[in-house]
Amino acid sequence: MGSRISAAAALAVAAIGVSTGYAAPTGLDEIVVTAQRKEESAQSVGIALSVIGGDALKARGIVKVNDLQNATPSLEVEPAFGSGQPQFRLRGVGFIDYTSNNSSPVGVSVDDVALPLPIQTQGELFDINRVEVLRGPQGTLYGRNTTGGAVNFITNRPTADFHAGITADYGSHDAFSAEGYVSGGFSDTLKGRLSWATEQGGAWQRNRVSGDKLGDRNKFAVRAQFEWDASKAVNLRLNLHASQDKSDGYGLQLFTATSAVPGNPPVIAAETNPYATGWSLRPSFASSVGLRAGEKPGLNNTNNGLDLTANIDLGFARLTSITAYNKLLRRELTDWDGTAFAITDVYFRSDAKVFSQEVRLASTSTGPLGWVGGVYYSNEKLAEDFNNDLSESLFGGLATTSYEQKGKSLGVFAQGSYMFTDALKFILGVRQEHETRDLSNLNTKFLTAGGFEIPSFTGGAQSRSLSSSDTSGKVALEYQLAARSLLYGSISRGVKSGGFTTHNTLDPRSANAFDPETLVAYELGVKSDITPTLRVNAAVFYYDYKDQQVLSAEKFTVIGANGPVDTYVGKFVNAPKSKISGGEVELQWRPIENLEIGQYVGYKEGKFKDTILNRKLVDFNGKDLDIPKLSYGGDIAYSWIIGGYRLRAETNYSYHDEYQQLFLLTLPEHTLPSYWLTNANVTLSPTSGSQWSATLWGRNIFSEKYYLTKNFFLDETAIVAAAGQPATFGIRVSYSF
Repeated sequence: MGSRISAAAALAVAAIGVSTGYAAPTGLDEIVVTAQRKEESAQSVGIALSVIGGDALKARGIVKVNDLQNATPSLEVEPAFGSGQPQFRLRGVGFIDYTSNNSSPVGVSVDDVALPLPIQTQGELFDINRVEVLRGPQGTLYGRNTTGGAVNFITNRPTADFHAGITADYGSHDAFSAEGYVSGGFSDTLKGRLSWATEQGGAWQRNRVSGDKLGDRNKFAVRAQFEWDASKAVNLRLNLHASQDKSDGYGLQLFTATSAVPGNPPVIAAETNPYATGWSLRPSFASSVGLRAGEKPGLNNTNNGLDLTANIDLGFARLTSITAYNKLLRRELTDWDGTAFAITDVYFRSDAKVFSQEVRLASTSTGPLGWVGGVYYSNEKLAEDFNNDLSESLFGGLATTSYEQKGKSLGVFAQGSYMFTDALKFILGVRQEHETRDLSNLNTKFLTAGGFEIPSFTGGAQSRSLSSSDTSGKVALEYQLAARSLLYGSISRGVKSGGFTTHNTLDPRSANAFDPETLVAYELGVKSDITPTLRVNAAVFYYDYKDQQVLSAEKFTVIGANGPVDTYVGKFVNAPKSKISGGEVELQWRPIENLEIGQYVGYKEGKFKDTILNRKLVDFNGKDLDIPKLSYGGDIAYSWIIGGYRLRAETNYSYHDEYQQLFLLTLPEHTLPSYWLTNANVTLSPTSGSQWSATLWGRNIFSEKYYLTKNFFLDETAIVAAAGQPATFGIRVSYSF
């Protein structure tokens, strides 16, 4: 693969060489962010963050939040068993879970509205102005408290003047996507924006037996925004959004030979083609979950909501109120064994409702003292059941796990800054949060092929409660080394919510809560525009991790006939102590006119520092955390002016290091190999007049075979992996006026 990358680099250099001549370099664009709840240059913010604009998202093939791992350092997003449940990890801080009830250590928000449940984050990305990825604990400026970081999407706002546009895309496997918008003013004080997007087709997997295709997308989303200047001091913005996703699901590649009945001779050999898979849906199981027999893995999800943002100018400060409500209905069929056997076919039903209210007050003074403070409240309700067809494994029957969970969170936060001199700034932030989580009616029912129901818990359905109050905060210094160079250092503390294990089980002790985790982060960074055309940002960090949440086994001591006996129950537990350290470097450079170069590299490593048992009861004290160490990527673009047209050629690429995908395991079968992804785009557009463009694009142009996740079921009866897409090519046309 390295020779291919070298060849690509050589082609890029050759293309640059045919330029008609050298022109004086132009300066880098200023990037404006709202990471600290006000508009300011990204170079003046003492936070490690990456910013990607809306056009760059399209160029890099980023169509959902998971794809950001191919464009930013130290970020990974894994689909659990290839499903719609994402598992985020930033700087090694993550959480692995296939059920929906536990929060993520990486917060995701859209227009300042937090999406607390990971399954809420899988919608369409369209009409986006930019995305800001913040690394490290967040909480003193944000509604949600996180240990890993935050991903903030900012949509395009309504405009006073009339504007409209449409983009259509057609590519390999008959994949079609389109999005459009209309924006303008209704009056001097009222303006609006309507935007929409759809994705269709694109199946790139096949059933190994029947040849049926899998992977077609069927998505539609719409967003309506209305912005009203009620007075000179009051601005209101209403956002209404709705989406539906009836796409095919992922098929999994079978890595080991397997049989319908464990222990019998293999019937299905290991699959060598990552794009071949298998699935089945027995009529009795289909009937039990309300599906048609023979239906393919797929989704039937709706995600609707609204939010109202009010900004009130009080003179000395700005008062902001954000009221939001979101409702998600998830219906997802997956085949976790990747075969036609009913070893484990799974159907999820998840109903989630989230209400949140944030109020904050921020100073508008231009003096040395700046401050912001606020209150955040959220109320989450989740009802979920997942049904497993185990007819050709275990006892030969069905298993259904169901539960309900309610969560309430109230946080009070504040952050202030003071300029001691024109160059030295001191920052202090604090957050106090109280949270309750109530789990009710957790029950696992096993129904044998003969119709006999095995009792789940001896005492019936289980209910648990968890209440916690935690303090987090930040202390930082920023020093302006020169006019365009910032040095910063910070110590911050973040907290991730505790929760409950809601997997299939017959042991009521597995329902016992696990505690919140805390992380103290020490960070040093520099942001420097070394020249008007060269920008280098770098940061190093050390994380002191306590009560890290991992899927393992907890020891319980019971009194038997012959005295105390230790038993172990699989569940999420808290690893007492662990550490993570590393850093990132990001570079932007315009060495000559029309040439743009961007690069990033991230490195991290971690270890457990106290006793923690894996699922096979091996102590992992002193062993490495299961995280990829190295991430690297970048982009190179060059533009030519030919007559009245601009021709822009770009390539972007990313490297993902190998790692052990499942916490606390050491089996080589679960190691995700390292891989490169390389994309390319060529865009033609006029230099003036009509606002149109035409782009030829390629994604994963060298057809790298790679995996998004590896997993197993039933003590490794079926070891499976979710493959990434092969090479795809297409054309995109845009027109706006």
